[in-house]
Amino acid sequence: MAEQLVTIVNPNVSLTPAPTEWDGDAARLERALRGRIEGEVRFDNGSRALYATDGSNYRQVPIGVVIPRHEADVVNTVALCREFGAPILARGGGTSLAGQCCNVAVVMDFSKYMNQIIEINAAERWARVQPGLVLDVLRKEAAKVGLTFGPDPATHNHCTLGGMIGNNSCGVHSVMAGRTSDNILELDILTYDGDRMTVGAASETELESIVREGGRRGEIYARLKALRDRYGNLVREKYPDIPRRVSGYNLDNLLPENGFNVAQALVGSECTCVLILEAKVRLVKNPEARTLLVLGYPDVYCAGDHIPEVMSAGPIGCEGIDDRLVSYIKRKNIHMQDLKILPEGKGWLLVEFGGDSKQGSDAKARQLMRELKSKNDAPDMLLYDDEKIAAMVWEIRESALGATAFVPGEPVTWEGWEDAAVLPEKVGHYLRAFRKLLDAYGYSCSLYGHFGQGCIHTRIDFKLTTAPGIEHYRNFVHEASDLVLSFGGSLSGEHGDGQSRAELLPKMFGPELIEAFHEFKSIWDPQWMMNPGKVVRAYRLDENLRLGADYKPWAPETHFQFPDDEGSFAHAALRCVGVGNCRRHETKTMCPSYRVTYEEMHSTRGRAHLLFELTKEDVLHDGWRDETVKESLDLCLACKGCKGDCPVNVDLATLKAEFLSHYFEGKLRPRHAYAFGLIDKWAALASRVPGLINLITQLPGLSALAKLAAGMSQERSIPAFAPETFKAWFARRERRNVGGAKVILWGDTFNNYFTPLTAQAAVEALESGGYEVVVPMQHLCCGRPLYDFGMLAMAKRYLQKILTTLEKEIEAGVPIVGLEPSCISVFRDEMCNLLPRDARAKKLKAQTFLLSEFLDKNKEKFSFPHLDAKALVQGHCHHKALFKIETEENVLRRMGVDFETPNNGCCGMAGSFGFESDKFDISSSIAEHELLPHIANAAKSTLILADGFSCREQIAQLTDREALHLAEVMQMSLHNPGRSGDFPERAIRERQRQSVRKSMQRVGFGLALGAVALAMWLLRRS
Repeated sequence: MAEQLVTIVNPNVSLTPAPTEWDGDAARLERALRGRIEGEVRFDNGSRALYATDGSNYRQVPIGVVIPRHEADVVNTVALCREFGAPILARGGGTSLAGQCCNVAVVMDFSKYMNQIIEINAAERWARVQPGLVLDVLRKEAAKVGLTFGPDPATHNHCTLGGMIGNNSCGVHSVMAGRTSDNILELDILTYDGDRMTVGAASETELESIVREGGRRGEIYARLKALRDRYGNLVREKYPDIPRRVSGYNLDNLLPENGFNVAQALVGSECTCVLILEAKVRLVKNPEARTLLVLGYPDVYCAGDHIPEVMSAGPIGCEGIDDRLVSYIKRKNIHMQDLKILPEGKGWLLVEFGGDSKQGSDAKARQLMRELKSKNDAPDMLLYDDEKIAAMVWEIRESALGATAFVPGEPVTWEGWEDAAVLPEKVGHYLRAFRKLLDAYGYSCSLYGHFGQGCIHTRIDFKLTTAPGIEHYRNFVHEASDLVLSFGGSLSGEHGDGQSRAELLPKMFGPELIEAFHEFKSIWDPQWMMNPGKVVRAYRLDENLRLGADYKPWAPETHFQFPDDEGSFAHAALRCVGVGNCRRHETKTMCPSYRVTYEEMHSTRGRAHLLFELTKEDVLHDGWRDETVKESLDLCLACKGCKGDCPVNVDLATLKAEFLSHYFEGKLRPRHAYAFGLIDKWAALASRVPGLINLITQLPGLSALAKLAAGMSQERSIPAFAPETFKAWFARRERRNVGGAKVILWGDTFNNYFTPLTAQAAVEALESGGYEVVVPMQHLCCGRPLYDFGMLAMAKRYLQKILTTLEKEIEAGVPIVGLEPSCISVFRDEMCNLLPRDARAKKLKAQTFLLSEFLDKNKEKFSFPHLDAKALVQGHCHHKALFKIETEENVLRRMGVDFETPNNGCCGMAGSFGFESDKFDISSSIAEHELLPHIANAAKSTLILADGFSCREQIAQLTDREALHLAEVMQMSLHNPGRSGDFPERAIRERQRQSVRKSMQRVGFGLALGAVALAMWLLRRS
């Protein structure tokens, strides 16, 4: 292959030609793949659009996508691609930040099926894993035997081992265990030519033996040995001796002093050389205990100056964050509780110590504190002994990538120069010089990262949609590379080269080592078909941009006005930067459907990327009628978990409602859309004859027909209508606290027509604080169910009616308290998006509260008796996303309730989602993920709390328990102060069921009498 190599004359410019894109017959290749593999073959435009980008600035539409079920599928896919001359790209979590995970190739997604731990050997401290395995799954299992996999990037709960090997990932605890390359023992690999082999370390004797054996493996090892011998001294001279050198191929691992470790040499090659079928990874001792110490400095540069003295204390992790990151988090209103517990300062070091006991790890931290206190420039210090609080502080750091993107009031920031690395002792000086360069180019950004190993992260406000802006970006990156190299650093300290930095590698390594890189790739991939155009012989850093100077997205008229996104649907869809938090398997809400399907199209990221592709119009051409987008959104629960959990606040619930509103224009919706979307109207009608309606919906046979008519799953029960509505009860009730401060209790559809006892309890709770409760008697509805089916014109009319009806109360500032989180979220979210210029909407948003919020805000007026009870709290998704759950916890705490709030995600019902005929299985699977096990493990005396009507229904229909609203628990404390023991939680619901049964019996008795009378009349006539 030597004749194919091109000498680099000017190290500032790559003269190697960019790869030519494949022009083969995709249809024939697709048919051949379908006939040969058991996995999934997806060459449709929707799937190609879904995998067109990763977490980087780049976008390349793949030839097609293969999701292999096992190794044989991988082997057969490569064989067919070789036959058709098609390039190959392997993909794990798809979070790569340098463009290495998108290409015009056949993309193989390993994350859905090839994601197993094959073996853990605790005695020898290693594990054998498949490439699609999520890191935290391995860490969780390894922890059971006191071990862990050391490298842990911020994406640890959703990144895959294969992706980590591809990028040579590091993370916080690479201080303790090194890079991924330092933790790989063996790799089972497959070349594009179809050769399979296991590679690892080899002594010089073993190396000679392998070469003598011959065959393809012997040939490869012989050529690698020759490469090493020819370039070894140059590698020793040119490779920077720093902890975080990730750029370039790991030729240093072929040196004799490093054990000629071929597996480690392939780590970080970004799928440009081989495919990984299996990996044997090193496990390290997992510290029995950990202690977090946070140090506050005057600024981030000062924090960087003190790295050497901090690292001398032997921490297992040392991270840095600056005041800009903290400011951005405050503006985005994420982790607000976390920020209150940081020490004073404008730059912070998060220093973690490990030990065999908490006493031991604490002792190390306290020793460092004593040493620092003795100095004149001692930082402000906080030691976190509470593991929960420590986890919250770590979450600030882990959210940094997303938290620094799409910050309100700030320019949009992008990757492109986000992980350069220097020696740890040079961090302070480098940061000052780097900020000076940023200022010279007019760029603003936060600085944070793995300061203990000299790796600096940032996102910069590059202008990537104009030719001058792109040229400015290009010039900056070249100067930034000169700067970091002047410090003896590396272009990449974690995220790899891909396309972002490949063009710059000649500066770092020089032309001879670039030739060595070319030869290294050619040894493994003679046809240059593995992820072409990345790392070597690469595209320019300003090619294949996701946006680019010609970016002019589709700008349709929309119902929502997207005030936080420049009034643009396209900008709202662009928010997703590919972090992939929505692909995590545990904790928080986002994304419920992905946790069941493991499908990219059912993740928040997948849906957002498809909507972005819709606005690009070059792959998806059907606009609002695109069926792939519709299919992707179909399993979106509109839980708003993404708006709360996603660090860039992607709001799929709103985007889904907007899409559906246009998709169904001029078309009939499915019958369940009318049954559930118009529930307020049907409920109002049913309330006139609730006994008759309940007879129809509750009796076997009749209920089956009713469910069929409504498009409801037969496995579900139809909630019964209350014999008397809440508003009817309130109208006949004597007014109390007349003359006191007024508060409007929002009589939502669910608590008015189905569970009025909940609203009655809320009245009693509010009145206990001296408030005069007012309930609007008109038929008013927030329209929440309408959004799920895109009925936005009607939803807007509902809101305008509310604003007109309550105009005087809104103007007077009368607070409105709601019980149903999904309804109140309309006033806090959708209303101002639909009516951004209506001053009444802004006022109403400011004076609308959930019950717990109102009680917490006015806590001096409420004094609920102590309630000796234990409780399990299931937070409604909208509650957690928009309001946060802390106010609920505060109220329970003041009542003395011993509660647990599991971070257990969505219940799976999500309004009407779980009722729909084709959604029962996925709805129940979501509930089984965490909610149902928590309930099953709770004692019968433990109260189950759930403010959401749909949450309570899911619990009632899938368990033998009944959930209560917070209002009912407060009522319980008022009536049974200090009571302990086995609470009759079912009694509250049983009261309503008895009323329903009596109503049904009366109707049934009346119908029977009528039937008898009719029969007697007919007899007399005959």
